[in-house]
Amino acid sequence: MLKKHLTKLFAISLVCTISINACVTAGKMEKQAQPKTELLSFLDNKAATTQVKYIQPPLAPKKLHQEVRHDETIHDNYFWLRDKENPEVLKHLKAENAYTESLTANLKPLQTQLYQEMLGRVQENRTSVAVQLGNYLYYTRYEKGKNYPIHCRKKNANAKEEILLDQNQLAANEKYLNISTFNVSDDGNLVAYAIDTKGDIRYNLVVKDLRTGKILSDSIQNISSLTWASDNTLFYVTADKITNRPNTLWRLELGNTPQKVIEEKDVEFSSRVSRTKDKKYILYTVASKDTSEIHYLDAAKPKDNLQIISKRAKGYEYLVEHRNGLWYKITNEGVNNQKAINYRIVTLPVGNSQGAEQEFLPHNQSAFINGIDLYKDFAVVSEKKLGLNKFLVYNFETKNWREVNFPDSVYTAALGVEQESTYESINQPFDSNSFRYTYTSLISPTAIYEQNLATGTQQIINRKQIPNYDASLYTTERVWAPVRDGVKVPLSIVYRKGVERNGQAPLLMYGYGAYGYGLEARFDSSLISLLDRGVIYVIAHIRGGDELGKQWYEDGKLMNKKNTFNDFIDSAEYLINNRWTSKDRLLIRGGSAGGLLIGAVANMRPDLFKAAHLAVPFVDIMNTMWDESLPLTTEEYLEWGNPHEKSAYDYMRAYSPYDNLAPKAYPAILLTTSINDSQVGYWEPTKYVAKLRTLKTDNNPLLLKINLEAGHQGASGRYEQLKDIAFEQAWMLSQVGF
Repeated sequence: MLKKHLTKLFAISLVCTISINACVTAGKMEKQAQPKTELLSFLDNKAATTQVKYIQPPLAPKKLHQEVRHDETIHDNYFWLRDKENPEVLKHLKAENAYTESLTANLKPLQTQLYQEMLGRVQENRTSVAVQLGNYLYYTRYEKGKNYPIHCRKKNANAKEEILLDQNQLAANEKYLNISTFNVSDDGNLVAYAIDTKGDIRYNLVVKDLRTGKILSDSIQNISSLTWASDNTLFYVTADKITNRPNTLWRLELGNTPQKVIEEKDVEFSSRVSRTKDKKYILYTVASKDTSEIHYLDAAKPKDNLQIISKRAKGYEYLVEHRNGLWYKITNEGVNNQKAINYRIVTLPVGNSQGAEQEFLPHNQSAFINGIDLYKDFAVVSEKKLGLNKFLVYNFETKNWREVNFPDSVYTAALGVEQESTYESINQPFDSNSFRYTYTSLISPTAIYEQNLATGTQQIINRKQIPNYDASLYTTERVWAPVRDGVKVPLSIVYRKGVERNGQAPLLMYGYGAYGYGLEARFDSSLISLLDRGVIYVIAHIRGGDELGKQWYEDGKLMNKKNTFNDFIDSAEYLINNRWTSKDRLLIRGGSAGGLLIGAVANMRPDLFKAAHLAVPFVDIMNTMWDESLPLTTEEYLEWGNPHEKSAYDYMRAYSPYDNLAPKAYPAILLTTSINDSQVGYWEPTKYVAKLRTLKTDNNPLLLKINLEAGHQGASGRYEQLKDIAFEQAWMLSQVGF
């Protein structure tokens, strides 16, 4: 399956099925919350009744720092907070945590209650659906009381289990652990994976011999992607040591010195290595936010030179998969020099980049192609229309298409199996006669279906079990909010039946609106605790995502970015005017680039919201995008703009949350961050809080909670993550009277 990721690691990524749905795994984005578990010490009865003495909010000293930008002298009194090696900075961060602890000590009983409720909806002992790779079935499983997955395989369903990697053992002496790109060689003898023990998304390569358990390599740093060739030659991409931009492809024959294959010099481009689903070709993709180029070589001839499928051309993107000597190319290059903004699919002979392309699936102005999964006799295309996915199945023998539609009004359907660890294939093998997809909604736990490609008959092979949950108690709706320029924004809504639409219900509104990443209406068991307390939950599918096609993204980036904020504000007013909630009951939340959204709307309309949670928020956009040495900066000029250009500078500064803080009343605000975050520096929310404390005219809480051990994705263990969710929900509930 191939996927498009608008991320810090790459703008367009290739895995085994093609998917152009901008599934952001890095970039200025937060990890979606997942149910986690464990008995917590900090929420025990003793902690819940301990009195914490109230302390005054820390006031960061102002220290002169100035720069000249476009003939303007910029003063930033809190620039010094970005130096985490400075003992004064660490002291200030600890003071912020102590202040937050003092003001939230009374919430400990509510945190405990929320945690226990969430824990009660988690199946602590669970096993993922197995994925067939070569001669083995691969899967992960969790054990009660353990934070991390155990990677396993069997030769068949009834065979003895073989444990490949127990992440709990790796984490025994670590405060943070994340495993990425877990990839088994064709012969099943070796596994290569990348490990991060700080949270800064700087992974080290580990190669393990599965026959002996011996570690063969563990010294290669800054790994971003990897794949095996047929003969166990390993290809991997490393990232720049300073900017963390993936830019260099290497070839490694185990036991020998790695050989550099190619380096991408353009600082707006990132790179990734992968392999086609049929295993025939190694793919090396380089991509910016709007342009891509793919190189390839025969996986059976790893020493061959790379060949280019289609040379890069500004503004043109493509992804490829392979079948029977043809590239199947998803591209925004249309006919007669026109853009196919929602993409089309063409075929192109391997080895003949100048050959005539043949149309496979034409461009559709109302449907956005976001994926293709190829099989020996069939193809499955995923497309999004009006914010909802459907599938098209093509029979190569009959040359007929059939549609796979879904009856619900609000749902998420995606090709492949949702794995809790990253295997090379997330769907059925190339020669299979069936495909798998996941289906979920705001009230329906994730189910995995397997459908016969020829007949369309299907069965559920796994449904996520949620203890103590009754879906019949809840309901969902999709409404369309008109905004100021005449566009209508879709809103996905879920609430417990019996909640009245009288303007009195508390409502939590969530938004993102960046990178072409569309927020999906997925089930999240941690939300049930809010719904059971009468909170309405709303996802605002604002411009900047891809919910309504690629144009929806284009209309919410660069010099159109203010549409994102206006959409959110106007959607909030729609909800108030239609009595879903009221200003004094409206809570808002966003993370990473979504934190920029919440920071911007809090400046623009602070009167509209009761409280706001900004998670790992990108609030200091001007300083970050000005500094080319920081991770993400140059790669994201095509998302936000290059502030070294005066027109972009003026536009970005007009909405930058940090730069537009002003002396006025703000809603209650909670900011959460982590000290090792390499995507959004911890100093951004820290500076934001320091500056706002000196300006705001209200007495509402302004809190900063910083994890001193993690990175952009927060705590790594599933139990620790659930503790964080319990804290955040308790704080939000406290702002509306709980």
